[in-house]
Amino acid sequence: MHVEDLLRLESLDLTLLWGGPPLLAREISGVTATDLEDPGRFLQRGEIVLSGLVWWSAADDGAKADRFVAALHDAGAAALLAGEETHGTVPEALVEACRRHGIAILSVPVHTSFRAITDTVYLRQWGDLSRRPADHYALPENVRGELSRLLADGAAGADPDTLLTRALDHVGAPPCYVLSATGRTIARTPLAPPLPASRAARRLRAATPFAAAPAPATTLGVDPDASPYGQWYLHLPGAVEVPPRMLHEIAEVFAQHRQGQLRREAAARGPVTELLALIDAPGPGPAALPAALRACGLPEQGPYTVVVVSAGAEEGGAAAGADALEEALRHLTGHRFAIGRSAMGGASGGGASGDGGAVAVIAGDAGARSPDAVVAALKDLWPALHACDGAALPYGGVSAPAATPEGLNGALVQARYALTAAGRAGSANLTAIEDLTTLDALLSGVPGDVRTAFGIHALGPLADATNPSHRMLLETLDAFLAHNGSWARTAEALHLHVNTVHYRIRRVELLTGRDLARLDHKLDLKAALLCR
Repeated sequence: MHVEDLLRLESLDLTLLWGGPPLLAREISGVTATDLEDPGRFLQRGEIVLSGLVWWSAADDGAKADRFVAALHDAGAAALLAGEETHGTVPEALVEACRRHGIAILSVPVHTSFRAITDTVYLRQWGDLSRRPADHYALPENVRGELSRLLADGAAGADPDTLLTRALDHVGAPPCYVLSATGRTIARTPLAPPLPASRAARRLRAATPFAAAPAPATTLGVDPDASPYGQWYLHLPGAVEVPPRMLHEIAEVFAQHRQGQLRREAAARGPVTELLALIDAPGPGPAALPAALRACGLPEQGPYTVVVVSAGAEEGGAAAGADALEEALRHLTGHRFAIGRSAMGGASGGGASGDGGAVAVIAGDAGARSPDAVVAALKDLWPALHACDGAALPYGGVSAPAATPEGLNGALVQARYALTAAGRAGSANLTAIEDLTTLDALLSGVPGDVRTAFGIHALGPLADATNPSHRMLLETLDAFLAHNGSWARTAEALHLHVNTVHYRIRRVELLTGRDLARLDHKLDLKAALLCR
């Protein structure tokens, strides 16, 4: 499909704002909807970019539009489709930027949804695939036709069990599964018994490569472009005589199905972004919060649990964090959730989360597991995320339950704090706010620069690690506090005379201005030592 084909469709009612014949003849490889100011790293060459222009305001100068279009040009985007709904028209500065960078720009009227455009592109692409010469395929012509119709009719979500069964009916519908990277069953044929996720995950880890022979089972990745957490696998548990080319075709069918699912989820992120913005606003819960919860399919009353996840600040970390969290939450039956990528670079308060964050609000249906059980289930599942092939290990923070919408802001703060604590633990894990039950654990959630500043100011001159006598005094202070202020046990542990311990502690008190006979001053210095 080419850019000019979109202009010919009266149902879309698009208007060309700028672009010559060579640009309109560019082939479309896919669609990305975004309202990021710099979406370049999320784009693939040949994609058309749909933007509602939420990132633009009338007060912005042309440089902002230029940066946005430059990112599209550098990523090899085929065209920009700009929505008119936000501003009533497409800003002239954006049109000028497209002219400078050689990107065709089309306006999308208010009555045309982005979903209509994405469905048009991908259904056209699937139709093009279905018209390939028959000798390209191993699936019978009638089966391919039926699968094509199911995908086309399933714009609202084709049933994956039906897709898999129909694809294998002509060979007896042998036991077969489509599994997620953590072993969650996405589809299975009627002869395939229920498969617990833990067992399925072990099978995937032990799977014989597809090309190997002989193989007791066959496992084939569905979408090679998916993240490790978002990957699906076609899995035949027995040695079934199914032509490899046919399995590749079935995998392609599910790749199409998965892309449709991702497009629908992308279209639903607008309400989630608004919900997260409202939750992140300090103070009393905004009046718009109940409506925002409803728009995301969540109940207006709790309890709610907030989870924040990071997969690191490297490129693609934000997408990986969101994929990891979504995959984990899909294991929770009887619960609804809204998930979005974190727009806050320091989501955890101090950079522990980097830029690769994702936030989710979870609410249970009637009779669902308690919030405590949800946390326990997520902790049990977390090792399965670590096992995803090639994945950056995620770490996460979980809030205490919020009984009402007004408590969601506090729950988000708690989850970010727990995320920082998880990041400081040195290994990818899931930390709940309820796990922070010691002074050391509590301090681990404090941002690193705040910890450092507190340690320097509380210890005073002793914070100078280049002074040998100060290092000696710190060692004595650490032992003194560890032995509950006992002079004799401290002297024994350090192999010193008790009088020497007395002298050193007096020096510590003089240099820090603290009285170690007071409990609060002891706690201050203990915290300062932990913050070093």
